[in-house]
Amino acid sequence: MTSPDDVTPDDVTPEADETVAEAVVEEAPAEEVAADQAAADPQVAELTEALQRERAQFANFKRRSAEEALQAVARGKQILVEKLLPVLDDLDRAREHGDLADGSPLKALADKLGDVLTSEKLAKFGEPGDVFDPELHEAIQNDGSGDQPVLGLVYRAGYRLGDKVIRTAMVTVTDPPAAE
Repeated sequence: MTSPDDVTPDDVTPEADETVAEAVVEEAPAEEVAADQAAADPQVAELTEALQRERAQFANFKRRSAEEALQAVARGKQILVEKLLPVLDDLDRAREHGDLADGSPLKALADKLGDVLTSEKLAKFGEPGDVFDPELHEAIQNDGSGDQPVLGLVYRAGYRLGDKVIRTAMVTVTDPPAAE
């Protein structure tokens, strides 16, 4: 066998050079891959976290947009109903004076308008004898002692759209009728 000292550069074959070169090439990428992966792991975590934040922000945006759209529709309904309240008051006055008799074209129109507004959850409140509630009723005169106030005359009906009071009822307050 020959010692390494005895080998001259001429004795080295090209095949041996290729084998040694392949071994060096294989070791270098493994080390580089490990270094690249070590550097990439925090970057991947950072990008994953950024993606999760963006997804959460987008989900919040979609939810907020849907809520804002519903609020805009509700506000539009409220504005329309507020503009129709004088018309409803006029129809109530016509009904009180007998102008909305059966068979009257105005009665048919009033009934249709009432049905449409009821389907949109508009509710009228403030009937004589109802318990007085200062959040729902605007008292313009108090004719009672104040122990258990009820509504006397109703000058203007109150309206509620869903759960929201659109207009308070304008009423007089009195004592309840005596029980017999």
